[in-house]
Amino acid sequence: MTTQASNPRLPGKIALVTGGGSGIGRASAIRMAQHGAKVALVDRDKQDADKVREEIEAFGGEALSIDADVSVPEEVEQAVEQTVKQFGGLDIVFANAGINGVVTSIEAMKPEEWSTTVDINLKGTFLTVKYAIPHLKKKGAVS
Repeated sequence: MTTQASNPRLPGKIALVTGGGSGIGRASAIRMAQHGAKVALVDRDKQDADKVREEIEAFGGEALSIDADVSVPEEVEQAVEQTVKQFGGLDIVFANAGINGVVTSIEAMKPEEWSTTVDINLKGTFLTVKYAIPHLKKKGAVS
C-alpha cells in the first residue's frame, strides 16, 4: 500500500515525468507524489499512465496522465503546456522516457528500428528539456 510521506520534501512542487507509466518513471512519479508534488505522467501508453495516476490519487496525491510520444515535438510541447495549464507551472522535469529497442544483431537491425530508439531515447530527452526550460525559468528552477 502506497502512502504519503509523513515529512514531505516536495510540497506544492509540480513535476513532469516522461515514461511515467512504468519502470523507473512510475516509481519516481509515485515517490514525488508521496512527498507532496503534483505529477504529470507522460507516456505513449495512456492506460499505464492512467493506472499510475489512479495509484497516486488513491493515497491523496495529485496527478495528470498525458498520452504523448516524446519523439514528436508537438506532442511534447503540448504535454508541457497541459501540465502548466493544469497545475500552474513547472518545478521538476524527469526526462526518463526510453526504450531498449529491438534486440538483435546490427546486421539484422532495420535502420528505422535504430531511428526509433534514437528518437525516443535522445531526441525525446532534448525535446522534453527544450519545452520545459522556459517554464522552469519562470519558477526560478533554472537560470
